[in-house]
Parts: sequence; structure tokens; C-alpha cells
Amino acid sequence: MTVELVRGQNHPLDGTRVEIRIAADGPVLVGVALGDDQGRPAGADAVVHPGAPRRPGIEVPSGAAAEQRIAVDLDALPAAVHRLSVLLVLPAGPGAPHAFGAAAAPSLVVAQADGTPLAAYAVTGLGPESALVALELYRRRGAWRIRAVGQGYAGGLPELLRDQGLPRAAELAAEIEAAAGPGRTPAPPAPDPVALHHPEQSTVGSTPGGPAAGPDTPASGERVDYRHPRRSGAPASAPASADVTASAPSPSAYGPPAPSAGPEAPTAPVAGDANGWSMEERLYNQVRGMFEDLARSVAAYRSATGFAASRLERELDEALADPATRLGGAAETARAAARERHTDLVDRARAVLDRDLAQLTAESEVVEPALPPALARWDSPVWQGYEVPEQHPMAVRLGDLHLPEAPGLRIPMLVRLPLERGLLIDSGPGPYPRAGYDPEREFGRRELGGALTDAVPDEAALGRLALETAVAVAARLLAAHPPGAFAVQVIDPAGAAGPALAPLRESGLLPASPATGAAGVAAVLEALTRRVDLLQMAVRHRATEALPPELDPAEQLLIVHDFPHGFDDRGLTQLRYLADEGPAVGVHLMMVADRDRAREYGPVLDPLWRALLRLTPVPDVHLADPWVGHAWTYAPPLAPRRSEVLRRVLDRIAAARPAADPEPG
Repeated sequence: MTVELVRGQNHPLDGTRVEIRIAADGPVLVGVALGDDQGRPAGADAVVHPGAPRRPGIEVPSGAAAEQRIAVDLDALPAAVHRLSVLLVLPAGPGAPHAFGAAAAPSLVVAQADGTPLAAYAVTGLGPESALVALELYRRRGAWRIRAVGQGYAGGLPELLRDQGLPRAAELAAEIEAAAGPGRTPAPPAPDPVALHHPEQSTVGSTPGGPAAGPDTPASGERVDYRHPRRSGAPASAPASADVTASAPSPSAYGPPAPSAGPEAPTAPVAGDANGWSMEERLYNQVRGMFEDLARSVAAYRSATGFAASRLERELDEALADPATRLGGAAETARAAARERHTDLVDRARAVLDRDLAQLTAESEVVEPALPPALARWDSPVWQGYEVPEQHPMAVRLGDLHLPEAPGLRIPMLVRLPLERGLLIDSGPGPYPRAGYDPEREFGRRELGGALTDAVPDEAALGRLALETAVAVAARLLAAHPPGAFAVQVIDPAGAAGPALAPLRESGLLPASPATGAAGVAAVLEALTRRVDLLQMAVRHRATEALPPELDPAEQLLIVHDFPHGFDDRGLTQLRYLADEGPAVGVHLMMVADRDRAREYGPVLDPLWRALLRLTPVPDVHLADPWVGHAWTYAPPLAPRRSEVLRRVLDRIAAARPAADPEPG
């Protein structure tokens, strides 16, 4: 299985003959700096570049291209070489991007000699840099490892080479760029008896390390443009529709919201039109773009209507300022003209908003059916053909978001995996009823207590819905992970969660009965706290191989029902520890609690609530958006009533687990 690296992460390297594949949004130059035990190149001869593409044990392409391959034979390297730094440089030339931040993130895959991918790394978070050290292969205690670096240099190749400690860095940089030359394509490497270049490796318009290009793949040198016809260039980093309370950027990153441009002919939207190395990533980025577009359009509408209201108030005050004329015909004419200008401004702002909403709605109608299971609604047909994934997805859907100006346009709320925060399913009463509240629209004709509700659910119904929401979220997380890579435990001190947990129990994915009573709660919390301690020590000292063999390697999700009933001070301290430290080592917390009712315990619980992402079992306006000041209405990811989709999915996950688990002994 390919390991997806993040910046700073390292991974063991299997084998000594490997191939490094680079895929970028446009032509790049590649090189390798051969460092000593301190990581420093001995001189200009220690840099393998297009002008000198071959050294013992290393070979790089001799020109600039969007897709490059580096052949490495670690056994053939000189004994003094302890580190190989892979360098990526944007070539100079007309029309070429001057910074990595202006294009999609470059991606690297380290593969074995037979083409099997070992590790992948997408160098994200780049801005004005035009040269970077992407990753390193380094020798530690006689074994080689991979490290994701992602160190960029706004000063380009000369600054990078100076940082490597090379003398006359500017002259060497000029030599490298001149050797590649504008428009020069790399020559194929010399034949290798071990066949480092896998014959079935994909080339154009596919994910690095993915399947071979099909018959419809464009010829070499042509690029597939997946961008929407109305969108040009690489999109700026936008606020994810996942956790808008935590991840939305400040307005300074984008400038103040502005009204949409003038009328233009709408174009047919395309699913997967955003940048990305896979269809999943393109769809994820497209949903992020839809979230940003809706936020901007509504912000512009609110700004325009606010300005119209303030101008109307000012003009009415001016018309009434003179006591001698406030009751005459001139004053009435001035007031009528002010109201007419106000109506005209509001109507024009609404027309622009309606145009934007129509385009976004059309885009949503093509994107929603194309979403993979991890990002799709429970009523999507994609679940009918669900198969347990072999790799971790990049995100999971935890509900929908919408704004009051466009209640029918739902934006998927996507949260990146692995989860960085625990979840709180708040079973307390929401702000309903409110003006414009329509239970049939909000609940999607869900039945509560056997009949369609025409009022706010009572306390018992909210508690049942909260636990159903927790089970639905747990099922999504299980369905998003490979077989055996995710496990669920439940704490139910009062033993009241039985019916809602039936899908998990009957499928066998809840291997033990929920922990009940004070003794059961203490035992589960003690075991998970010990797990977090062990994993933290193993990661800190790079000794994961020393973990006890009985330790389940799967990520753990602890569902706590009816909190804080059944918890003492020690249990509360352990929960806070799991909420703060658990996500980093794969231990996640999901609380089902009435936060208002828990206020009787005082402010001692406030740090715990702040560590969790609050979700609700009914639609509620509680997700703040500091980016443009919106309050988004959240709708939970509940499966349709009387639908068997959740049970069928859980049964398929359970059926796939025995094949994935190793045999005893």
C-alpha cells in the first residue's frame, strides 16, 4: 500500500533500486544533490542536473517536462554519499509560471524497481517559491529512508544551492538552466537491465502511480485541462467546507468580498473541474470552490442590501431635517425617490445573487452524483455499488451546509482525514421554532415517533436522533477506511443506547457490548489512555516496532453516550486527555451529550467542549464562518428513514474484514 507522506514525515525505504516519479502542472527541471553525512554536497560535481545527468547510482532527465523520472541505484552510490536531495526548479521562459504557488502542487512518488509505489508526497502550501527541495533519501544506521521535505526558495535555484553550502551557486544555477534550455524535452535514460521504468506506469492526465493510460489518453506532451471553462489558473486556497469554525482563512488572504462580475453567458458545469491529482481530490477541491463561491456571493448581496438600507435611512433623515419642508409635497417626493432607489439597488443585488445561485445549483446537480461514497449522501446511488476501499480517502462527509438566502442549495461539509478534532453530537434543544422554519424541508420528511413531525422534536426524540447521528457518522468513518483500519468502542453508562446501536452490533463491527456502569467506563478509559501513552512514546522515540503485539493497529473511535452521566473527576480528566492527545495517534472521541444540561457542572467542561467540533441531530445555525462573517446552517448526515443502506454498507465492511486480518500465529 502506498504511504501518503506529509511535510517532515519519514518512511523506511525497501530495496536499493528505486525510481522517483515527479508530476507537476507544467514543465519543471529536476536535479539531485548528493550530500555527505552532514547533508552537504562536496562541490558542484555532487549535483546531478540536466547538464550532467549521470553520476554513479543516479540518473536524471536532461530537460524540462511536466512528468519526470529519476533512476536511483543506492548500492552504486559512492560510500561518502549519505543523502540524496531531490530538487525541483521552474524553468525561465515566456508564459511559464514564476512560482509554484501559481499552479497545482507538484507530486512525487517513490517506487520500487518493478513499479510498485512505496510512498507519495504532494508538496502543498507553496507560494512565491520557484525552487524547492522536495524530498530526501538518507542513510541512517546503514538503512535508507525517505523524508518529505517541501522546503521552497523564493530566490530560486541560486538561493537553494547557496543553502546547500555550494560555492559559486549563481554560476552553477545558470549552468543548470542553460543546459536544459527553453522547450528542450528530456532524453530517455539509458537502458537498465533491472528495468527501473515500469511499462504500465500512467503518463498524462492520471494519478501518479495509478493505472496505465487508456486508448483515449492524449499523446505525450499534451495535457488534459480539468478546469472549468469559466475558471482559469490555479485557484487560491479557499476555506474548506469541512470545519468552518477552525479552518476558514482570514479575509486578508482574499481581499474583501466583492459583488460578482457583470452578466456573462452561463456555461454547463463539469464534475471534477478543479485541480488535483485524482478525481477524488478534484471533486474535493471543487466542493471547496462551491463553498467559497456561495460565501462570496451571499456576502456581496448582504453588503449591497446593507448599503441600500443605510443610504435610504440617510436620505430619509435629510428629507425630514428641515421642519419647514418636512410635510410638503417636495419632502414626500424626496422620500418616494429614496425608497425607489433603495428598491432598485436591492433588486439588482438580488438579480446578481440569483444568477450566481443558478450557476452553483447547476454545478451542485452534476457534482453531487459524481461524489465517491466517502463524500456522498446516504441516499446517493453510489452506495448501491459500494466496495470497501483499499486506501484511505482524503476526506469524509459529515453533513451539509446552507445559508438562508439559498436554503435549497446544500454544500457538502467535508472534513479531512485523519480527524484532527473529536466530535460532539449535541442532543440539547436548538433555536427552533423560528421564522421560516419548515420541518418537512429541514428534516427531509423524516418520521419521528412514527409520524411526520410538525413541531420541534421533544427531549427524548432529540436524544434518539443524536445517537442515530453518532451511528451514521461512525458508519461513514468505517466505510471510508480500508478493512480493519478503523474500530469502534462505545461507553453507555446507563445502558440506554441499545436500539440505536443495533446496526453496529448486528454487523459485528461493535465487537464488545457497550461499557456500562462506573467499572466499565473506568476500564475503557484506562485502556485507551494507556494506548495513547504507548503510541506517543513509540512515535517520539521512533520505536513503533517495539509496540506490544496485542495492540490493535486500527484507529479507534470512542462513542460516549449520555455524557456526563456516570463520569467522575478522573474519568473527565481522561476524556480531556483523549480529546487533546488522541487524534495525533489515531484515537478519536465522539461525545453524545446535552451541552446545556451539562452546564450544571460549571466551567470545568468548557475546555472539553472547545476541543470538539459540535454537530447537531437536527438542522441548526451554529457553525461560524469568520472568513466573511456568515453563520451556516448545518444539517446532519442521517440516512433516510426505513432505508437499509446503512446496514448493507456495514455488512459489506464486516464481510471484508476476515480477508484483511492476518491469520493467527
